[in-house]
Amino acid sequence: MPDHAFAPVPPPTPRDPLGRYRVSLVCLGNICRSPTAEVVLRAELARAGLSSKVEVDSSGTGDWHLGRPMDPGARAELAARGYDGSAHRARQFRRSWFGGYDLVLALDRRNLADLRRMAPDPETARDRIRLLRSFDPKLATAGPAGPYDGDPYGGDVPDPYHGSPADYALAFDLVQAAASGLAAQLAVLVGGAADSVGRGAADGVAGGAADGVAGGAADELARGAADGVARGAADGGGERGRTANGSAGGQ
Repeated sequence: MPDHAFAPVPPPTPRDPLGRYRVSLVCLGNICRSPTAEVVLRAELARAGLSSKVEVDSSGTGDWHLGRPMDPGARAELAARGYDGSAHRARQFRRSWFGGYDLVLALDRRNLADLRRMAPDPETARDRIRLLRSFDPKLATAGPAGPYDGDPYGGDVPDPYHGSPADYALAFDLVQAAASGLAAQLAVLVGGAADSVGRGAADGVAGGAADGVAGGAADELARGAADGVARGAADGGGERGRTANGSAGGQ
C-alpha cells in the first residue's frame, strides 16, 4: 500500500457529507509557513467558488509563539503578493482536534511525523494526514526513487524562519503551487450541485453555438446557443441529482 502522505492521491472524502469540508495547515510554530498556506489556500478556494463549502485554518505542533501574529518576513512576502496576513494569531494543534478535520496538511515531514504520532487511529494517520505538497501537480508523477524523486526539497516547504527574503519567497511559491492543486481537487470532490448546473449550461452554450456557426446562419447560431443552454442545464441538473450534497521556534 502506498504512503498516502506522499502519493499523488485525491483528498479523503468528507467526514460529514452535508457539512463543510475542513482543512488545517500545520507547521512548527504557526507564524510562517502554515499561516501563509492558510491565506493562500483560502484565496484559491474563493477563486474556485468553494468559500462556502471548504473551511481552512492553521496551527503549529509547538507552543513557542502562541497568540503571536505572523512572522514579519512571512507577512511581508504575503503583502508583496497581494495577500493580507494581519489577522493571524498562532495556535497549537491539539490531538482532540483530529475528529473535526477532514484533512490535516503538514508543511514538512518532521511535522507529518509528529502529527501521525498524535493521530487517534490508523485510518486518520494514513488517510487524513498528508503533506501539503503532495497536492502540487508538478509532483504528481513519481520517479524511480519515489513521488518526490528530483524535488530538491523532498516534498517539504523549507522553513524560512530567520532566513532571507528569497527563503520566504520560495516558501510562498511552493505553498501556492500546492494550494492551487488542492483547490482543483476539492472542486471535484465537494464542488456541489450548483457548480454542476453551471458547468453543464456553459458546455451546452459552447456546443450549441458551435453547431450554429457550422450551420452558417445567425438564426441557427441563436437557436444552437439556446438549445445548448437547455441541454447544459438539464445535464447539470442530472449531475445535481447524483450529488449527495527546522529549529525550535521555527515555523
